Amino acid sequence: MRSANRRADELRPITITPGFIRHRDGSVLIEVGDTRVICTATVEEQVPQFLRDTGRGWVTAEYGMLPGCGGTRIPREAVRGQVGGRTHEIQRLIGRSLRAVTNLAQLGTRTIWLDCDVIQADGGTRTAAITGAYVALALAVRSLRAQGKCGGEPLTGAVAAVSVGVVGDEVLLDLCYEEDSRADVDMNFVMTASGLYVEVQGTAESHPFSKAQLDRMAQLAWVGIEQLTCIQAEVLRAS
Repeated sequence: MRSANRRADELRPITITPGFIRHRDGSVLIEVGDTRVICTATVEEQVPQFLRDTGRGWVTAEYGMLPGCGGTRIPREAVRGQVGGRTHEIQRLIGRSLRAVTNLAQLGTRTIWLDCDVIQADGGTRTAAITGAYVALALAVRSLRAQGKCGGEPLTGAVAAVSVGVVGDEVLLDLCYEEDSRADVDMNFVMTASGLYVEVQGTAESHPFSKAQLDRMAQLAWVGIEQLTCIQAEVLRAS
């Protein structure tokens, strides 16, 4: 039996609190079980050099884990003087995921920075960051449109992410740390609200997995994504 008596196809309890940081153009606190991530969106009226004179905007992300967010202290990467490989991979994933649902031409010549800071980790920090960052992005875009800075609609849809894994021969949705640490297979699915895939990351930790298991993981991922995008929509309607 899973913790909190969850079914194999059941997400952890999820809460998204908008406007969590009042100084940003969009912000949320997303809580997925015991994982908590602050996601903020900041609009900057300039674009990277490679986009100069193109008329297109940019969406990018940074990700970090606070030193006290896990069971052992995590040294600050700023002290080490460089961003670690895992951090670099995750923030690139977040950026790709958000750009997948953004019409950069409609955004105009500006950059939206998504900063995702993990304040408590219990598995699924990257998927929580993507799910929360979308809401922060949507709030920032809403602000731009209210100010008349966007002629069209920069967002083409919603995007969310969820983990799925094989633990003890059982396929489970939305792994907490205890499940993730002993999973034979660990996968992350990033999908749009319309059911399109943005990215799939999967690894067999000990034994290869079958096509039947992969199909089941994809099926459960969609079950989770449908619920997550509904929660995102409800939060945005109420904000």
